[in-house]
Amino acid sequence: MKPTLDDIDNKILALLMDDARMPTSTIAKRVDIARTTAIARISNLEKRGIIAGYGVRLNQELYQPAVRAYVGVVMDPRKATNLVKVLQKMPEVETLCAVSGPVDYMLTLRCQSTGALDRLLDQIGAIEGVRQTSTSIILTKRIDRGAI
Repeated sequence: MKPTLDDIDNKILALLMDDARMPTSTIAKRVDIARTTAIARISNLEKRGIIAGYGVRLNQELYQPAVRAYVGVVMDPRKATNLVKVLQKMPEVETLCAVSGPVDYMLTLRCQSTGALDRLLDQIGAIEGVRQTSTSIILTKRIDRGAI
C-alpha cells in the first residue's frame, strides 16, 4: 500500500528538499505547526521510509564546471538491454530513465565542454539499436528538489 501524505507532510518534504539542514523550528514556523509536531512528523516520514536519507548536493559550477544536457533516445526495443549496458559504462551518464511518449529513454549527461558533449552524442548515436536522439543543453536550474 502506497503511503499517504497530507498537505503538511508535503510542505515539510518540499522544505527539506530545498535545504535538508533547515532547523526544525524554521520548518515549524513556515508550515505553521508546533516545533514538537514538526519533529514528530519528520521522524514519522523517516520511519515510513519516505525520507530515505540525507546527503550533500554539490554546487556543480564550483565543484566541477560542466555542460549538462537532457537527451531523448528512440530505440529499437529489441536492443534496449544493450543500450543500458553500454551507457552504464559511460561516466558522463548521470541518469537513464525509461519514459513514455515520443522517446523511449531520457538521459542526463555531464561533459566538460560542448565538444566533449558532441563526441559523446556521436558515440550514443552509434550504439546498435539507437534510431534517433534529441538533445537539449541545460542552461540553468530554476528549482532543484531532486534526490541527492
